[in-house]
Amino acid sequence: MILLLAVFAAWSLPYFLQPPAAVGTNSTLGAQTERARVTEILSEAPIQMEGQTQTSQRVRVEILSGEYAGLPMELDYGKYRLTPQDQLLRPGDEIFITLGKNSDGVLEAFYVDFVRERALLLLLAVFVAAIVAMAGWKGFRALLALIFSLAVVVGYIIPHILAGEDPVTVSVIGSAILLGVSLYVTYGWTLKTHASVLSMILVLLLTGTLASLFMQVARLNSFGSEEALFLQQLAQVKINLRGLLLGGIIIGALGVLDDLVTTQAAVVFELHHTDERLGFRALFARAMRVGQDHVAATVNTLVLAYAGASLPLLLLFSLGGGNYGFLLNVEMISEEIVRTLVGSLGLMAAVPLTTAIAILLALHTPAGWRVWLGPEGEGHTH
Repeated sequence: MILLLAVFAAWSLPYFLQPPAAVGTNSTLGAQTERARVTEILSEAPIQMEGQTQTSQRVRVEILSGEYAGLPMELDYGKYRLTPQDQLLRPGDEIFITLGKNSDGVLEAFYVDFVRERALLLLLAVFVAAIVAMAGWKGFRALLALIFSLAVVVGYIIPHILAGEDPVTVSVIGSAILLGVSLYVTYGWTLKTHASVLSMILVLLLTGTLASLFMQVARLNSFGSEEALFLQQLAQVKINLRGLLLGGIIIGALGVLDDLVTTQAAVVFELHHTDERLGFRALFARAMRVGQDHVAATVNTLVLAYAGASLPLLLLFSLGGGNYGFLLNVEMISEEIVRTLVGSLGLMAAVPLTTAIAILLALHTPAGWRVWLGPEGEGHTH
């Protein structure tokens, strides 16, 4: 296991440290997006927008960032698109605006969205406090692992894909780096963690193979989403969208597998710690009873999560009197079906695989090796 981890580190570290090629873009998105504060409501009037009556506001704002910071501007809110009537602008609100010059060279401002970072930071503080209060030091380490995971996604996976590198290769390397660091930061250097990492690597390879196979069979090319089309148009380098879809499936499966695999490995070592007389067959049968319940609950959660994310589309399709048989064949929906079912197959394979690997480590790791491989789990000293 130590040799495996050493080989993994020697292989993956250069990829992580290597800067991506220069990322080119034809997009000016965000170039003139600035913060502003509403200082005055100049007027309000009801208007008709797509068959509904809503309030249109003319407001004065003060630009807070960029080269025009401090400059007062006027703009319309609720005049060009549907807006919630319980979220009208008020003095003191901070918003994002876009700035641009019209054909006469006059600077104009347009509303983009609310600034929500304070609410998000408050929610983040509640989340951090809750996880530390619930899990203590292990919860704090989980937060460190979360920060590292986000750093890998933002600092490695996204830049390298935008630079035109193969999304599958980048996603696999990024996932391996996440596995090799975040799990050990959270759970420590233990046999349980070794079993989890090895199992997840094998399951990710299986998941990637299944996803690639059924993407070919279902003739999916990842053009089912508007985001993919925009990405292809805005990026100067050619991005492999099929590989991008496959990479997304791999990374998504990683998040679900993390919970299932570590829990299953923990069950095995707790059963072994409770009764060391249990052999492979008895341990496997008892651990699988727990794993079967976990898989059933996790698969249901996975399906409901994707159904919830697609609910607006399903409602829109129903209003149009659409045929659900046709809906299943729309690429956007087919992608989510493949993503869900492939992820679920990975979960089902993960339980017996993790159980077997954890049992082998629990029963057959020599005492001399445990000095280097660590205890069975935190709190276990033998």
